[in-house]
Amino acid sequence: QVQLVESGGGLVQPGGSLRLSCAASGRIFSINAMGWYRHAPGKERELVATITSSSSTNYLDSVKGRFTISRDSAKNTVALQMNSLQPEDTAVYYCYATIRVQRWNGVYDYWGQGTQVTVSS
Repeated sequence: QVQLVESGGGLVQPGGSLRLSCAASGRIFSINAMGWYRHAPGKERELVATITSSSSTNYLDSVKGRFTISRDSAKNTVALQMNSLQPEDTAVYYCYATIRVQRWNGVYDYWGQGTQVTVSS
């Protein structure tokens, strides 16, 4: 069973920083891409950042220049460095991964349980 576990969330003041981490474990042949969504109550889910196996990255416009996504393929982990955090960044952040679990299977999306990020003074 593939599992994704997020960590690093918490409460920070505006202008502060957090680093989120996500580790994939279980039966994994390869990971095509990993990334982060966020979902705040009363708001639509947003794709925050993604990184592919070729290290191509994409960011939500509102986080460009503040957030950086990185990946360690050997460890099946992805991280999101979040700087200059603002109250509007408050949300539950969910890690996702597109994973091939066997050599001749297709790829499937997996999700973590989420980690709370709260930005408040």
